Amino acid sequence: MADVTTLRQAIMNSLPEQTSCFCATPDNLYLPPAHIKALRLDRHLVIGTRGVGKSVWTAALGNAELRKVLGSSVPELESTEVRIGFAETPGIDAYPDAETFAQLLGSGFSAYDVWRSVVARWVAGIAPADIPCASWVETATWIKNNPETLARLMEQVNQSFVSGNRYGLIVFDALDRSSNDWRTMDQIVRDLLRTALWLKSYPRLSTKIFLREDQYERTVTDFPDASKLMATRAELTWAPHDLHGLLWQALINGPDDHGRRLREVYRSALVPPRCDPSPSGRWLLHESVKRDTEAQRALFNTLAGPWMGRDKRRGVPYVWSVSHLADGKGRTSPRSFLAAIRQAAEDTEERYPDYPLALHYESIKRGIQKASEIRVNEMAEDYPWVRTFMAPLNGLTVPCDYPAILERWEQSFPAGPTSASIGLPPQHAERGWDGIREDLIRLGLFDVKKDDRIDMPDLYRVGFGLGRKGGVKPKG
Repeated sequence: MADVTTLRQAIMNSLPEQTSCFCATPDNLYLPPAHIKALRLDRHLVIGTRGVGKSVWTAALGNAELRKVLGSSVPELESTEVRIGFAETPGIDAYPDAETFAQLLGSGFSAYDVWRSVVARWVAGIAPADIPCASWVETATWIKNNPETLARLMEQVNQSFVSGNRYGLIVFDALDRSSNDWRTMDQIVRDLLRTALWLKSYPRLSTKIFLREDQYERTVTDFPDASKLMATRAELTWAPHDLHGLLWQALINGPDDHGRRLREVYRSALVPPRCDPSPSGRWLLHESVKRDTEAQRALFNTLAGPWMGRDKRRGVPYVWSVSHLADGKGRTSPRSFLAAIRQAAEDTEERYPDYPLALHYESIKRGIQKASEIRVNEMAEDYPWVRTFMAPLNGLTVPCDYPAILERWEQSFPAGPTSASIGLPPQHAERGWDGIREDLIRLGLFDVKKDDRIDMPDLYRVGFGLGRKGGVKPKG
């Protein structure tokens, strides 16, 4: 049993508890085949829900070492200089924060003026050129008053990239942090897209804008020639085989003896061995392990076995471990999956130390509790109102009729949803509780069954404390 105990320890040490930073190192950066298109320079608009990698790719693109790793799959990135034009991490010299943005808009500048000021500061550092940068008011004023000088500067920088056979890319992320008002944020996003369209006139200068689905679905593309930008759209999604590929990329690059032990498991499960180090010493998966193949399934079987119980009637761990972490739209985030696997190893060691495999099937089920906790916290970061309106539903059993949910909401907020103090509100709060219901369905927290009852995926149900007959229980 010492060997399987060592294997569980290796899994736990290769999957840190803080999985939010998991993909931000050269050793563990994993590029799913489906994401390659989104990172190409000709894809200016990238759409994705929470936890699919928008901020991870922003950080990777902005880091020269990580960009070099990505360059093996997206060669043009190796000859690209990158600037972050907006992100969750503060960078007041590169872009204004939400308060400064609000002040600029209140002073009569348009969001288009502000975004072009961000671009101007970027290219002025490349030329170099002397433009006022003591404050964002000064830069925005210069932009409005010097259109010809700006145009010449843009042409000069574009030509310098042509001469050096290089590219320039400016990346925008976390735009929900730009305002606490939907209409204001719509204008900010719309004018950013207009700025991206303006930059398309300069072939060597590109933008990449990461947007949440709800931001993209609003009226942010209702301006002339927006279709040219929409044609460059890419989506960030994670298929089940992408998640398993990410898992094994992390495991075989585990620290020290832990990584060596997991590489032994990897090699023993595959014939012939398919694991080679890169020149930098980073271990790479064989292509067959990046896709839904017998090789990938065999690998997970070495950890969890073939069944979620004593026979096939209970399901297959390889499939179950992903499908039961999906939201109402069938999407599973990498963060949730990695957290569930780590928790399953920890739970197995605590509850079933004599089990012959690294992951007990009951522990895989309990891994949902940890994944759900993480996912709920993530959702609350992006949509603070979700926790506010889900709290009254604690203890409810789903699936249930919508009136049962409505009754609890009305008891907790008799003045309606707009009476809650929640920062950026739900998109359709002005339509009352039916609007909240619609937003929860759109986000994948609610799922409407054929008989119109409201159901919830385990990923959210457990974390928000709702029950289900025969389902995984919420934490006590």
